[in-house]
Amino acid sequence: MSTVDVSVLIPAKDEAENLPLLLQLCADAFRGRAESYEVIVVDDGSTDATEKVLDELSAKYSFLRAVRHRTQRGIADALRSGYLAARSDVLVFFPADLQFKPEDIPRLVAPILAGESDMVTGFKQGDYEKAFVSRIYNGLSRLLFHIPVRDLNNVKAYRREVMADQPVRPDWHRYMIVLAAAQGYSVTEIPVPLYPRNAGKSKFGFSRIPIGVLDMLAVWFELRFAQKPLLAFGILGAAMFAIGVVFGLVLLVTGQGVRAMWMLIQTCLLLGSIFFATGLLGEQVAALRAEQREIRRRIDAQ
Repeated sequence: MSTVDVSVLIPAKDEAENLPLLLQLCADAFRGRAESYEVIVVDDGSTDATEKVLDELSAKYSFLRAVRHRTQRGIADALRSGYLAARSDVLVFFPADLQFKPEDIPRLVAPILAGESDMVTGFKQGDYEKAFVSRIYNGLSRLLFHIPVRDLNNVKAYRREVMADQPVRPDWHRYMIVLAAAQGYSVTEIPVPLYPRNAGKSKFGFSRIPIGVLDMLAVWFELRFAQKPLLAFGILGAAMFAIGVVFGLVLLVTGQGVRAMWMLIQTCLLLGSIFFATGLLGEQVAALRAEQREIRRRIDAQ
């Protein structure tokens, strides 16, 4: 299906000031290259002049294609829309704020085009805001997922099938490397310079930190227990139920105990039963997901 060698996917939310220079730099970076490029800018419900600017730039640059979301749907959804519109088997996730320069895109895709890697991620070189938060986020991610890269949430290039295997979940683009590595794809890392934002303001706020932590735990659970949820809920439920039974028998035999102890035993029995039932329901959901994946594979194989 490939009609170009590389598709650069650029989510853009209120980036009208940055897009003209970004596209000019893309044209400079792609000029004279052996591989062919297209740039797909996904206007993620912008309320500024982004749509008008894209119309003007599309007439100027033949490699540019625009996709528009009527409302803001987030980076993960924007990347999904770009992936569906892309005509290449090699995709690049690139931000619109010009903190990274398009001249680094050929370096990102080179190992993939050479067949040396399935995914290449950048490692930020230079000072940047929220570096402390980024270090904590990346440190926790390496601790949980044992991924041998220093920067998970950065510019990256990857084969089309990597994106095809990603779950469609909000904000999970941050864990694309983790999910790809868990599925057996090879991942390499290269340094990329980081520059001050050209115009506009960052869409990231500290309010995103708790969401990021919860997403991290959700991804960990997905990789650890999604195929066998009864391992998590069933073992926990059985353990709590057993504790309640043992303590109940001890109190019955000794004839001692206070009301608080009996309440604790009842709570253990109740929660143990709930957790175990949740594990059984989770097994049914996992079976349905497995059937869905198999149907998807058969459709893709046709």
